[in-house]
Amino acid sequence: MLKSSRTAEDARLAFQTCKSSDPKDQVEFYDSWANNYETDHKSVKYRAPHEAVNSLSEHFCGNPEEVLVLDVACGSGWVAKLMVELGFRHFVGVDGSKGMLAQAAETGLYQDLKLAVLGPEPLPVQSGVFDVVILSGALDTGFCPVSVIRELHQAAKPGGLIVMARGDHTRELSDDYKKELEAELQLMEDQGLWGPGHVKQVERYMSNPHVNISDHQEEPFISGTVYVYRKSTQSAACDVTPQSDQ
Repeated sequence: MLKSSRTAEDARLAFQTCKSSDPKDQVEFYDSWANNYETDHKSVKYRAPHEAVNSLSEHFCGNPEEVLVLDVACGSGWVAKLMVELGFRHFVGVDGSKGMLAQAAETGLYQDLKLAVLGPEPLPVQSGVFDVVILSGALDTGFCPVSVIRELHQAAKPGGLIVMARGDHTRELSDDYKKELEAELQLMEDQGLWGPGHVKQVERYMSNPHVNISDHQEEPFISGTVYVYRKSTQSAACDVTPQSDQ
């Protein structure tokens, strides 16, 4: 296998190129980035897949070989490759980029891969069948809208785990997104859709690709957050997005 010639600077430039919040532009960008996606993310010490899988491992009970996993925004299949090391064997992946799904298919780990741009398109899976639903990254403005959280919940079995990891990016819109996200997570807990969440703060989620390292004595990092919820065993009957009074 040929060693990649990509440098850390190449990776930073790639991150800086991805600026549009238009879903079509995002898909085209990730299609073009697919071959270098994992290499570039490793160059900036991206920890989201590891942190999500570590948190899942801390809260999972049972035989991993028997469960069905939904890997949302599965990208290159990085999360599935880590989960296989823990004994998980059955995966369905969803991503909005054909190029990224091609990378995931090459892993040979997924029993099914589905194309969908979340937000504009619904999550294309059956409700209530997955033991684990995991989403690493993509929870930010211009990517998955907060409304997707209820779709993750709907996909999980009663008693199933939902694991989400996101970076606390240093932009005002990202701050607003996090506030909206955590308000929705709390609302869903208040509605009894899942139990109290387990929230883990990650100090070194990834190196900040938008900052010039030479301007700092130490490499600047973005922090992150991992959320773990267990779907209520009583929530199947109330698994509906609330509507406002007319």
